[in-house]
Amino acid sequence: MQAMRNQRGVSFFGVLLILVLVGFFVSIAFKLVPHYIDNKSLEQGILAVERDSMMGDKVQSVVEFYDHMSKTIQVNSIPDLAVQDIMQITQSGDQFLVRLKYEKREPLIKNIDLVVTFDKEYSVRAQ
Repeated sequence: MQAMRNQRGVSFFGVLLILVLVGFFVSIAFKLVPHYIDNKSLEQGILAVERDSMMGDKVQSVVEFYDHMSKTIQVNSIPDLAVQDIMQITQSGDQFLVRLKYEKREPLIKNIDLVVTFDKEYSVRAQ
């Protein structure tokens, strides 16, 4: 019976510490999730070249591919990214090889930044 009285549960400071940690991780998520959404939009734009070529809207050169991706960035309101800086496109026959490589930085606290790096290669067939 004596042991039951000593166990009182979580203290006020314990709850406060948990709330601070949850708030910290939620603030990190709010800073990083938009970059992952932007990356997903870029990926869908790259893959749309192959899908749209089946529908009749064909991208036949590297310049047209860059133009298509510039429009994707503009339509999706992706800030601070220039197509020529974040991707390299080469054409081999009817195949486009696209390397999407860039990083984004978000300030966290004073001189501590969160860095997200994206580096992926795609092979897109132009019909």
